[in-house]
Amino acid sequence: MASWVAPSTSVVEYFEGEDFYRCGYCKNESGSRSNGMWAHSMTVRDYQDLIDRGWRRSGKYVYKPVMNQTCCPQYTIRCRSLQFQPSKSHKKVLKKMLKFLAKGEISKGNCEDEPMEPTMEDAVAGDVALINKLDLQCDLKTLQESLESEEKKGRSAKKAESNDLIQSQHTEEKLGTGEPSHSVEVQTVPKPGKGADLSKPPCRKAKEIRKERKRLKLMQQNPAGKLEGFQAHPEPLFLPKPKSNQPKSLEDLIFESLPENASHKLEVRVVRSSPPSSQFKATMLESYQVYKRYQMVIHKHPPDKPTVSQFTRFLCSSPLKAENPPNGPDCGYGSFHQQYWLDGKIIAVGVIDILPHCVSSVYLYYDPDYSFLSLGVYSALREIAFTRQLHEKTPQLSYYYMGFYIHSCPKMKYKGHYRPSDLLCPETYVWVPIEQCLSSLENSKYCRFNQDPEAVDEGRTKEPDRLQVYHKKTTMPYGVYRKQQKDPSEEAAVLQYASLVGQACSERMLLFRS
Repeated sequence: MASWVAPSTSVVEYFEGEDFYRCGYCKNESGSRSNGMWAHSMTVRDYQDLIDRGWRRSGKYVYKPVMNQTCCPQYTIRCRSLQFQPSKSHKKVLKKMLKFLAKGEISKGNCEDEPMEPTMEDAVAGDVALINKLDLQCDLKTLQESLESEEKKGRSAKKAESNDLIQSQHTEEKLGTGEPSHSVEVQTVPKPGKGADLSKPPCRKAKEIRKERKRLKLMQQNPAGKLEGFQAHPEPLFLPKPKSNQPKSLEDLIFESLPENASHKLEVRVVRSSPPSSQFKATMLESYQVYKRYQMVIHKHPPDKPTVSQFTRFLCSSPLKAENPPNGPDCGYGSFHQQYWLDGKIIAVGVIDILPHCVSSVYLYYDPDYSFLSLGVYSALREIAFTRQLHEKTPQLSYYYMGFYIHSCPKMKYKGHYRPSDLLCPETYVWVPIEQCLSSLENSKYCRFNQDPEAVDEGRTKEPDRLQVYHKKTTMPYGVYRKQQKDPSEEAAVLQYASLVGQACSERMLLFRS
């Protein structure tokens, strides 16, 4: 196995945010404002640090809302996946899926619990106007040309691709349970109690358990009487009751066994989207067709709007470098598509980034014909379970980032239902439990969650001259670059960039200046 080589440096091009644009959430024509930068390349470490400062990506465009000025403040939200316990409504969605897989039952109820993100273009509406001014064709050519060449390849190439796909399906997994393919090595039998909130007492009273232990001890010390029955069945004396009372873990609910004659089979595959793996290329057109139908039916787009270039730009292209360190997850870090295959066809795709400390949800699209399965909720629960699975090998990876929480937008408040979760303070960049934030958000759209008035941004820029600039094919500290510049607006833009990305990222990333 080849030794792991550290990834190259992040290279970004910053654009100073000055104008207001249409908001994709409240539809205010001039209410949204954000700062953004084009990421030519980015390490997962840098992107992890950026999202921990309120940034988020859409394709290769990375943006940060101007929180105290934008109409709908967007707070970064993360779920503490290891302590997560599904709510009653979450369990309802999981049971609905199991009934559909087992018996083909289709729920007649509505899908009010189904969250719906705005389109990727709406989420960065003003930034798209800026992106369109840039020459991005080079960023689309790589994937599109590779797709075209795949279609023109001979039988040998097609055979190689089919082998890749067969490899992902080779293990005789219980497809009906929805277990992921072996490429991500998901346990078929989850650990008992995995995911329980360890800070909470067990459902059974401790006093009751102590009495049982004492009783067992006395029985062991006295072989007479009921000892034979105890030896033959030692556990049933005290285990059945707590087992029945103990709430099922998320994994128990997801991977519940199905009958051999189940009506449907569900498989979840994780394929690397950037750089595109052979599996991704082979399924990209089918995935795009699902996205196109989703945009047309759910978001009412005309048939000619969801183009392949739009799809690749926002949901396939990524600045993140693929990284496979020995202490990382088996699938590596970077950008992936989590594909949901039902009876051999794709019905939903979750776009995710796997980072050093989290799984970050980027977007979800699904076949509208399966809206009755509440795939938005179901996929979020699967992604939380996936985060927990990755944590088993990579202990520092334990959070599930859900993007932005927008309290002022009713359709976006569903993210607060995945508990326990935290919101990022927009001023000090510390995480605060969402329960402590809600009362403040009821009174004001924009809030500083850190209650310590003396607290400051610990990662703020303290030495801007140490910022790294890439100018005329040369890397130099900003202190050197500044002496060569005469335009005062240049300094303002660079310092604004430094304040937004923080000291650590400003020293690691290269800021491209023409």
